[in-house]
Amino acid sequence: MVKKESYGTTKSGKTVDLYTLINPNGIEVRAITYGGIIISLKVPDARGELADIVLGCNSLEEYTKGVPYFGAIIGRYGNRISQGKFTLNGTEYTLATNNGPNHLHGGVKGFDKVVWKAEPFDNQNGVGVVLTYLSKDGEEGYPGNLNSRVTYTLTTQNELIFDYHATTDKATPVNLTQHTYFNLSGDGQGEILNHQLTLNASHITPIDSALIPTGEILNVTGTPLDFTEPTAIGTRIEQKNEQLKFGQGYDHNFIINRSEENNSFVARVHEPVSGRVMEVYSTEPGVQFYSGNFLDGTIIGKTGKPYQRRAGFCLETQHYPDSPNKPNFPSSILKPGETYESRTVYKFSTRMP
Repeated sequence: MVKKESYGTTKSGKTVDLYTLINPNGIEVRAITYGGIIISLKVPDARGELADIVLGCNSLEEYTKGVPYFGAIIGRYGNRISQGKFTLNGTEYTLATNNGPNHLHGGVKGFDKVVWKAEPFDNQNGVGVVLTYLSKDGEEGYPGNLNSRVTYTLTTQNELIFDYHATTDKATPVNLTQHTYFNLSGDGQGEILNHQLTLNASHITPIDSALIPTGEILNVTGTPLDFTEPTAIGTRIEQKNEQLKFGQGYDHNFIINRSEENNSFVARVHEPVSGRVMEVYSTEPGVQFYSGNFLDGTIIGKTGKPYQRRAGFCLETQHYPDSPNKPNFPSSILKPGETYESRTVYKFSTRMP
């Protein structure tokens, strides 16, 4: 089932709609056209009780006040670009800098802060909504007119699928992702440090003190960043480690150990009290695991409780940060005549210890 209703109006007078997707198993996704933000995601625990497992706000006004990308589509370029500059085909481009001297998540007004056009659907694949946006040449400093399409599909197999599609009329970096913060215990239920995380990644792109990749590839076997076996997020988060110090916890791009399949296994998160399990699959080469280190209690959540440090985690499938300035990283450049296509799947289930 798909339901559409009004969610308010932006200060510039644009109407924002809310789409509610419900599958036969009772899973419910609520997303708005402002930023494509997923404002609610209700899934059952092992006892069949539904709870909202994503962080967010209660009104459009709150979302427009600068919350940290809760539930939003990120673009043109997810993650950081050093100094907000890159050179492409002999031309240096200067982007908006909104993270100290660096460019983060598309700039001052990235894809998370625009109103997308939307078309709902209900077919044999599931229920969902197709979101489209034209990012014009020069927006936030990027070259080319970029036509973007992001499709949210909720399937009968309890999968939430994100399909990304883009074309351009001028070569440009593209790195689209989704920035939902999860707490499988339920929104407002405290820290996520007891969540058991498995990451199908034995290497990271290490960062410097400004959270910019150094360009190296680092094997994490036997370090606090090794999640190749199920490990509680909080087990080693406070250990002495340069990478943890720079990130103030986990805020790193993990290189996915890709399989022969196009949609490779990325991660599994199990919350042992509720029994909820979330698995992630993606066509992307990397995933940013972020442990909510910069949440500080200043944002009041949907339940009326402040979001304290590490109240949520993110698993942002992506190309590597700062790829336009790192020729040894997989290319994130989209050229005219090419099509950018990417898929990420979140699959929900339950399992008691």
